[in-house]
Amino acid sequence: MYDAPENRYQEMSYRPCGRSGLRLPAVSLGLWHNFGGVDAFENIRSMLRRAFDLGITHFDLANNYGPPPGSAEENFGRALRMDLGPWRDEMIISTKAGYYMWPGPYGDGGSRKYVLASLDQSLGRMGLDYVDIFYSHRPDPDTPVEETMGALDHAVRSGKALYAGISNYDPDQTAAAVAILHRLGTPCLIHQMKYSMFVRRPETGLFERLQAEGIGAIAFSPLAQGMLTGRYLKGIPADSRAAKHDTFLQRKEITEQLLNRVRSLNRIAGRRGQSLAQMALAWVLRQPVMTSALVGASRVEQIEECVEALNNLDFTNSELKRIEEIIGS
Repeated sequence: MYDAPENRYQEMSYRPCGRSGLRLPAVSLGLWHNFGGVDAFENIRSMLRRAFDLGITHFDLANNYGPPPGSAEENFGRALRMDLGPWRDEMIISTKAGYYMWPGPYGDGGSRKYVLASLDQSLGRMGLDYVDIFYSHRPDPDTPVEETMGALDHAVRSGKALYAGISNYDPDQTAAAVAILHRLGTPCLIHQMKYSMFVRRPETGLFERLQAEGIGAIAFSPLAQGMLTGRYLKGIPADSRAAKHDTFLQRKEITEQLLNRVRSLNRIAGRRGQSLAQMALAWVLRQPVMTSALVGASRVEQIEECVEALNNLDFTNSELKRIEEIIGS
């Protein structure tokens, strides 16, 4: 029987989420990959328990995470019942709605019908009465933003979510969504965006907007789908995502020029006494607006490695300059 260690909060740091009273761990666990129905449940269970042991209190899901879609929520709910349920009040659990989930005109997008039906389904799969954060996973060009934000507001007022968040919204879309939620009386807590050394679009307006509005930021894919780990230093491993024709990381994207940049970054990490993954997480967390970095994992050891990044979050000016020369090239 699982029993959470008493010292689980000693090493993790917890950061304010914008101007709210909520704090999130600097490293959070995302269940996008490796937690679905095709994955070994005992490994999933081990990763979730170890994450909680290390002070990771935030677990991030979405309705369509799997595969198959929905199975990550089902597995997470199963792990709650078997292991983590007694500590529900010590966890921040999030889910999202926005991408394709079921057939027909009501299984995708940002309509009130889809968003609220999706939330009910997510709660059922996880066996929960509420989630802590409920996101609009993406802006829907076919639905007025007022309708989507109204659905988030309703989710919070109905007690099925404690906070509202948005994901993948650009600066202008963010401004519109935030203003609507403010008028409705359900402020936007957090924005989840793709951000890493290799994906820096949020630096052009989004971070500034979030800071001005007092909204927290949480980065997904901070390790660039594994590119910012040691996995690709010698090329493309046969069992890697790129070798398996993964939708999100394709072999054609991994050029020799990119690999040389990865190797150069790895040398800087080595001089810092860190792995490349640890330095990449520290670099993401250097942003003042950044509440947490959302990491994925396929093994317990990867979670442990990521948490150890918190032992060295500081950069010298010369390190930042050299990193900028590499990633800006």
